[in-house]
Amino acid sequence: MARPGGRNNRRPRGRQVDGILILDKSAGVTSNGALQMAKGLFNANKAGHTGSLDPLATGLLPLCFGEATKFSQFLLDANKQYRARVKLGVTTDSGDADGNVIEEAPVPALDKVMLEAAASQFRGEIEQIPPMYSALKVDGQPLYKLARQGIEIERKARPVTIFKLEVEEFSADELVLNITCSKGTYVRTLAEDLGKVLGCGAHVVGLRRLASGPFNLDQAMTLEELEALLQVQGFEGLDQRLLPVADIVGDWPALEVPDFTAIFFKQGQAVQIAKAPTAGWVRIFSEATDDQALEFLGVGEVLEDGRVAPKRLVASSAS
Repeated sequence: MARPGGRNNRRPRGRQVDGILILDKSAGVTSNGALQMAKGLFNANKAGHTGSLDPLATGLLPLCFGEATKFSQFLLDANKQYRARVKLGVTTDSGDADGNVIEEAPVPALDKVMLEAAASQFRGEIEQIPPMYSALKVDGQPLYKLARQGIEIERKARPVTIFKLEVEEFSADELVLNITCSKGTYVRTLAEDLGKVLGCGAHVVGLRRLASGPFNLDQAMTLEELEALLQVQGFEGLDQRLLPVADIVGDWPALEVPDFTAIFFKQGQAVQIAKAPTAGWVRIFSEATDDQALEFLGVGEVLEDGRVAPKRLVASSAS
């Protein structure tokens, strides 16, 4: 904030970088820690992540730079895919290997029929009680901070959807699960609940995110790989690893508008667009010409009268 009677001459620190980085987060690093390290490598002035991964977890962590941060909510709302390694017979207070053991029980003899019967109870829309060791806030306080003080409070069950839950492998006391789920799903809670059905308890000992929305691990790089790339190719090499801002909603319908329509759309006005769907959200681009490449303008929602109302706009050519 500028001082009264004065001017705010502070400039943003770092470069103006726009785009999406698909990071492969390593274990032992917090999502915010990984974000800050990547932001430093790019010397970016603005960045944010799109949904936390536990420190124990590895895998896909999309990071948004610059104009892409305006669209990060859409990835927060996206479906996710995980591979989880679950230890049976041991329950921890956090639901994962970072917690303290609170109960042990014998594991029954496992077979495919038993595991399929148990897993089938969690497919489709289910309700989960969020774990105490989570970033969910109650009265402005993250639950994990209360849990670390030994405080447990009542949490309301929340609906989530499990689109896929498959037991890929199993041994005498471990399972490997492949999970595709909606936003807000806690894999630790899913593992605990599955352990309860099997009668022995369970906790997560390994978790890897494989996909989030339109992105998957084939597009990802580790922090170590990015650092090596910076040493060899500089910022130019790093910037080439960024995906266009429009890709954050890459599975939405794309519409092109002529320049005169783009002007009204960028001013925040709803516009009529040929071949628009009858409902839902869409990506809007200005038409490419001989002098100008296709430009991402933002996203909009189709109104009842068929016009498209702008909902998020880019401030510059960040397509």
